[in-house]
Amino acid sequence: MASHYEASIRKPLVTGSKSYHDVSVDIANAVEGKANKQWWIVFSISMILFLWGLGCIIYTISTGIGVWGLNKTVGWAWDITNFVWWIGIGHAGTLISAVLLLFRQKWRFAINRSAEAMTIFSVIQAGLFPIIHMGRPWVAFWTLPIPNAYGSLWVNFNSPLLWDVFAISTYLSVSLVFWWTGLLPDFAMIRDRAVKPFQKKIYSLVSFGWSGRAKDWQRFEEVSLVLAGLATPLVLSVHTIVSFDFATSVIPGWHTTIFPPYFVAGAIFSGFAMVNTLLIVMRKVSNLENYITIQHIELMNIVIMITGSIVGTAYITELFIAWYSGVEYEQYAFLNRATGPYWWAYWSMMTCNVFSPQLMWFKKLRTSIVFSFIISIVVNIGMWFERFVIIVTSLHRDYLPSSWTMFSPTFVDIGIFLGTIGFFFVLFLLYSRTFPVISQAEVKTILKTSGDNYKNLRDKNV
Repeated sequence: MASHYEASIRKPLVTGSKSYHDVSVDIANAVEGKANKQWWIVFSISMILFLWGLGCIIYTISTGIGVWGLNKTVGWAWDITNFVWWIGIGHAGTLISAVLLLFRQKWRFAINRSAEAMTIFSVIQAGLFPIIHMGRPWVAFWTLPIPNAYGSLWVNFNSPLLWDVFAISTYLSVSLVFWWTGLLPDFAMIRDRAVKPFQKKIYSLVSFGWSGRAKDWQRFEEVSLVLAGLATPLVLSVHTIVSFDFATSVIPGWHTTIFPPYFVAGAIFSGFAMVNTLLIVMRKVSNLENYITIQHIELMNIVIMITGSIVGTAYITELFIAWYSGVEYEQYAFLNRATGPYWWAYWSMMTCNVFSPQLMWFKKLRTSIVFSFIISIVVNIGMWFERFVIIVTSLHRDYLPSSWTMFSPTFVDIGIFLGTIGFFFVLFLLYSRTFPVISQAEVKTILKTSGDNYKNLRDKNV
């Protein structure tokens, strides 16, 4: 009887009449087969960008932070903008994995692995910026609260920048454990299929002796739930702490209490957009259209639309509160954002983040692959501009008109940013060739309820 299963109105999550064996073969193919031409083209471009960025980082460290476009007034600019942007992108992975696991959402199974990998790689990029910005990265360990031999030198626990260190290191470690735990059954599957002795040895090591017994699965389920419970508060806390970098200051445009929820919504917004960007490309390159379906992309678009609306509400609230507070400095900060010399950045942000996601209300658009891909890129451009607007336009004109100044990036600023994008894609492409990109064990658990062939059989028997 169909009553034991999903409602027949729900679309299948696995198309193409797949059997359990087909799932293993399709997912192992991406790892066992040869990389195709598209993979090599994208990998080469990413590698060139990464090496260019690495050159810019070495130049910055050997010459000094003066090679960036910073000045006395704008002491934070591209580096911190990129840091917040990368941390935001990392949010979708934890949300898809942890929160949707706790809510028992089956559609997460095909996309959670890549989203988690994306989280780890984007946190690595984000972590680079504070270290480079120190100017003396060899003393980066001073940010850690370790007993030291320097007398009274001790980290300042009141500093939001130190909270960042704790938030990001916790986030990275929990995400890594969560990701690796989920990979164990899949590593074992590739270990058992491997023909080359070296490949078999490597996958035996990383699968930690997984045997697939009932006891293994029971522990796997328990650990996944515990980690999901730990990771869920992290979704909220990490970007809240990043927002405190700004909200705890007294600078007009930063000193607002709305920042924590507004940053969290913005992070999920940009994170889901990046998941869409990567998965739309990957489903084509790795021939995974039957697992990452239009249904998955539509559901992610709905999340983008909702979080985009929250972000839009936050922008309007900021403007209203600036007016309602009666504080001239706050009012000027927002007026300067919209009509000052950086007006183009403000309106780019508004167009990309507030207006473009509203097109997702139309089913035809949110189920279109090309449109989803374009919007996912537009949203991430918009979210980068949001961070740029918050940071640069609030700093470049403050209380003293005598110190007003303009910021413009140098080729080193731009080079480091492009380098991190290259590094991110290098890591992601290498991951897609060595790790099973879809959690085959979890997809198999929903095959009987959400596979199109089983659904059709069931509907006929009703």
